Amino acid sequence: MKKLLFPFHRLFTPILFSLSVAVAPLHAADTMDQTNAAVQSSQLHYLTGKKPNAIELLAPPPLPDSPEQAADMAEVQAVYHAATSNDIADAYSEKKFNIFNFTPAIGDFFVAGKFPKTEAFFDNVQKDAETVTDNAKDFYKRPRPYVTDPSLINGKLEKSFSYPSGHSTESMVLALVLSDLFPDKHDAIIAKARSIGWHRVQTARHYPTDIYAGRVLAQAIVKQMEKNDDFQKDLAEAKAEIAAGQK
Repeated sequence: MKKLLFPFHRLFTPILFSLSVAVAPLHAADTMDQTNAAVQSSQLHYLTGKKPNAIELLAPPPLPDSPEQAADMAEVQAVYHAATSNDIADAYSEKKFNIFNFTPAIGDFFVAGKFPKTEAFFDNVQKDAETVTDNAKDFYKRPRPYVTDPSLINGKLEKSFSYPSGHSTESMVLALVLSDLFPDKHDAIIAKARSIGWHRVQTARHYPTDIYAGRVLAQAIVKQMEKNDDFQKDLAEAKAEIAAGQK
């Protein structure tokens, strides 16, 4: 795929590497013996259940009561209180999202119901990304910011864990694959995914480190999907459908 790697690794790799040598998993007693935990293969379409292994790929989140955790929380609090009403409205509108959240970046022709094969393909892609991310969340068991600081509670709360961010991971996976279908829209598509992830900090659903980890995990997921024959076949069919739909 073209333009798969964008400069996230230049920004986030040093951050995640420093975390990996400085801290241990949030619930070490619960997780240290599970480093090879894999997702359920029956839930996957384009992955094997073994790769990418988010637990091996990602550094653990900051330890509770550590300076790193305090800095992460301070940024959540600052971003949350600085968010505008439009930011919050956008964030809530993205509670559930799919490829058509990217229509403003792609073009008005890209609408639900017009490209059924493409929709089905990306639904499978997103479900795979969700499964991998949920496996990592259940491993690290990081509480969400509003659990640690109840003053950040707003709207309907979520029961899942915080690290890595599902919205950040899934939106960036969709963006990377969409960028292969619409290479001339690459930058706008990636920017939209970044926005979807960052909105989750603005509503105190996630820490910045959750968002950064999700972006790194997304690149690993797409790289692994590219090795799958079914993925390549379905991607080719989506490309053909898009091309036909734009004539």
